[in-house]
Amino acid sequence: MAQLTYQGHGSLRIVSSAGAVLYLDPFAGEGYDLPADLVLVTHDHHDHNRVDLVSQKPDCRVITFREALKDGVYRRFSVCGFEIEAVPAGNKNHDPACCVGFLISVDGVALYAAGDTSTTDAMASFAARKLDWALLPIDGVYNMGPEEASRAAELISAVHSVPIHMMPGALFDEEMAARFNGPGKTVLRPGQTVEL
Repeated sequence: MAQLTYQGHGSLRIVSSAGAVLYLDPFAGEGYDLPADLVLVTHDHHDHNRVDLVSQKPDCRVITFREALKDGVYRRFSVCGFEIEAVPAGNKNHDPACCVGFLISVDGVALYAAGDTSTTDAMASFAARKLDWALLPIDGVYNMGPEEASRAAELISAVHSVPIHMMPGALFDEEMAARFNGPGKTVLRPGQTVEL
C-alpha cells in the first residue's frame, strides 16, 4: 500500500507499494532522504520548487508546471507506476498560465494535490472521479482561506480532505486547521505518514 508523508506547508512525499518515490513541491520540513523517481512542481514560487533538496535517482523525472501545461494543454504522464494528470490552478496571486494542480493515481488510490489556488471550475468535475484524497491550501493570504477551501472540498467530495499551506512561513498552524471543515476532514501534521 502506498504511503504519504506530509512534510509541512505544501510539501509531500508519496512512496508506492513497489517503493517508487514521488515528491511534490519540495520546500518544507524533513523526509527528503529517499532518492526520488519523480518530482512534481506546481509553480515557480520559492516555497514550492526546492528541487535541490531532493536526492534523485539517475533516471528521476522532474515535471514542473512548464511541462505539465504546454501550449494551453494540461498534460498526462506515467512514471514508475504513478499516473499523473495536470489540472487548472491559480488565483489573483498565481497566474493560471504558470500554475497547475495534479491528480495522482498510484496503487489504486486517487489523490488531488491542488497546488496554490483558489476554487477552480475544474473542481466541480472531480467528484465524478471518486477521489480518495484532496490536499487543499487554506492560508487565506495567497490562496483560498479555510472557508472557501471547505466549500471546494464539498465540490470535490474526496474521502479525505486535508488542509495544507496554512500560514506563510510556517509548516503548520493548528488554529487555521481547526477552521477548515470540509467533508472527510483529515488533519496531517508535519512529519506524519499515513497509508493511502
